[in-house]
Order: sequence, then C-alpha cells, then structure tokens
Amino acid sequence: MSQTVDRALSILPLLARGPADLGQVAERLGVHKSTALRLLRTLHEHGLVHRQRDQRYRLGARLFALAQEAAENLDVREIAHPHLVRLNERTGHTVHLAVREEDEVLYIDKVDSRYPVRMYSRIGRPVAVTVAAVAKVILADLPEAERHALTARLDYPRYTPRSTPNAAALRMELATVREQGWAADLGGHEESVNCVAAPVRGADGRVAAALSVSAPNVVVTAEELLALLPLVRRTAEAISHDYSGTKDSA
Repeated sequence: MSQTVDRALSILPLLARGPADLGQVAERLGVHKSTALRLLRTLHEHGLVHRQRDQRYRLGARLFALAQEAAENLDVREIAHPHLVRLNERTGHTVHLAVREEDEVLYIDKVDSRYPVRMYSRIGRPVAVTVAAVAKVILADLPEAERHALTARLDYPRYTPRSTPNAAALRMELATVREQGWAADLGGHEESVNCVAAPVRGADGRVAAALSVSAPNVVVTAEELLALLPLVRRTAEAISHDYSGTKDSA
C-alpha cells in the first residue's frame, strides 16, 4: 500500500512540469501502463489530476483549491513564535514579527529583551513604515508597479536626521534590500535604537512576514547588532521552511 501511495504522489510533481501522456507517466514511474492508468484514474476521481482532450494528464483544479485553502489557514505567528523565543534567548534582544495590511505594516508578535531597557512597540500597532527594517523587507518584495505606487502615496515624517526623506530615497533603499535580502534601521525611527530584519517566505517564494531583532545602542552598538544578521537570517529561513512546508534548513 505504501508503495502505491508513493507512486501516486510521484505523479503530481511530474505533472507540475507540464501535461504528460500515459506512456510518459508509466516510464517516469518505472511501471506498466496499466498500473500508471490505475493510479491516474484514482487521482482523477479525487480531482487531483485532469485528463485533457488530447489524452494527456495535467494537475487538477482540486489540487490548487486544497493548496489555497491550506495557505489561508496557516498562522504564520503560531509557526514563528517558537523560533522568535529561541532567537531572543540566544541574543537577549527584542524580537518582532510583522506583516503587511494594505499600506501599513503591523507587529503581530514580540518577545521582549532581557535587558532593563525595553522597546515601546506593541503587538497590533503599525510600524513606522518608511524607516522600519521589517517594513523595508516586506515592501521590497512587492512588484515594481505596486511598490512605486505605494511609496508615492506614503508620508515621510522626519523622525530623526537619519529618517528616509522621500519616495525616491525609499525606492533606492528598497532596491538594495531586494538585492541583498535583508534590511536595517540604524537610528531612522529613534536615534538610540537599531534594528535588523530578514524575510519569512511562503511556499510561493513571496515574503509573507518579516522578522527583526532590535536593541538600543546603550546595550549594543550598531556594528554589534549587524553582526547578528547571519543568525537573524537563519532564523527567518527556518520559519520559512516550517511555514512553506519545505525541508528543514541545516
């Protein structure tokens, strides 16, 4: 029975590369055509594959519906939280998780620093979208046209002398973030607070959330915080693996 299930499941990634006829499926599985036909008929009955008029098979609509339903029911906060706790334990600093809601980026989870100096951020509150590292990570992943339109309609408060001054400057920074795969806020919102962030990606490869570590410069310098970037990125990648259902990272 387990071999039958294994063969049936092996058909799905084959058809994900494009339609295939019975002979191609049988050859790829290393089975007789009658066995391949029996497997394909079972998958067809469940809507997981569809037979076209040219007698080739492709993935069925039911498979996409199941994938969409599963994605909609995933709770990135629940999946990420144990990772946030471990990152906090290793660094001692404040850890945030944030997601986009239209033109805002909101904190959806937070693990406080072990140090006496605490961050004023709150779960459910929006971040300073033009300067926050988590916002840069999320906005950098948007398609170019959407990214351009969003940056054009944002306001650009001067929180500190290091705040992003205008849309052109933010677009340049987002291009850099998109290329390097991480973002920083070094005194852009509060002069005394620095932050580094990395993306959490879904099964489609798009950024679903952003993870960050923040600390005041009375606790660590900006350089010391940036030295934690590899750990932050590895944690974000581990969350991405759990969230997308791919194999665990090393």
